[in-house]
Amino acid sequence: MTALRHILRDPVATFGLLLVLAAVVVALFAPWLAPYPDDAFESHLLQRLRAPSAEFPFGTDNLGRDILSRVILGTRDALTVALAVVGAAIAIGVPVGLLAGWREGWLAETLMRVTDVFLAVPQLILALALGQLMAPGIGTAMVALALTYWPFFARTVFAETRRLRGALFVDALAGIGAHPARILLLHVLPNAAPAILVRATIGMGFTILTAALLGFLGVGAAPPSPDWGLMVSEARQHLPEAWWFPTFPGLAILLLVLGFNLLGDGLRDAADPRLRRSRGH
Repeated sequence: MTALRHILRDPVATFGLLLVLAAVVVALFAPWLAPYPDDAFESHLLQRLRAPSAEFPFGTDNLGRDILSRVILGTRDALTVALAVVGAAIAIGVPVGLLAGWREGWLAETLMRVTDVFLAVPQLILALALGQLMAPGIGTAMVALALTYWPFFARTVFAETRRLRGALFVDALAGIGAHPARILLLHVLPNAAPAILVRATIGMGFTILTAALLGFLGVGAAPPSPDWGLMVSEARQHLPEAWWFPTFPGLAILLLVLGFNLLGDGLRDAADPRLRRSRGH
């Protein structure tokens, strides 16, 4: 609740929260909000590349499909991919960070060196390489993104665990014979949760952007999926005449990524009082 009050006092973070909430509502009610949900995957060549109008507010694409309906339906796909990727990255990275941060010796060194190897390779390049090794599709994009994003969580949790390992309450728990697993799961992990939440929120936006880029490059979602990146890719050969074709999917990517980034910045300020004071909040 403290974090929520801080976000609501920050106009920029509040704007980000509203963008994310609006996207969630659109994703939940996409089949009812889309003007032509049943026709969004079928070709209608007689109405191809129509400019925005009262009948088609965002215009139609090269196959005559309503762009507004496809953008709305694509919101659900974008959030589903982001949630799945970030959830999988947390499931891999958090245990690695906890174990490496708590233990000493060869195991911790090995885990963090593997993490460093993944971090040393640009995430997009690694995701493209993994995507090329597997059959193109949304599942391939999700696996590739999850395998390239978990090191960020591992590094974040490793730093928090190392910081908390020397805390007085941890020493007290160890002194009374508490099992290390109990200390990690019930005491260290909850204290590291704010940092994990901030990383996850910002990661949602980054994942949506990267997934759209993979779709644009032909490694992610395949037609006729209403993927925003794929829609922008399909519009390239119809520019500049059909300007509306890439514009509205591109704006959807921009607004959703912006919303998660602004919300993540607000959560980071709320979780770190020192940063909040330095910014004058």
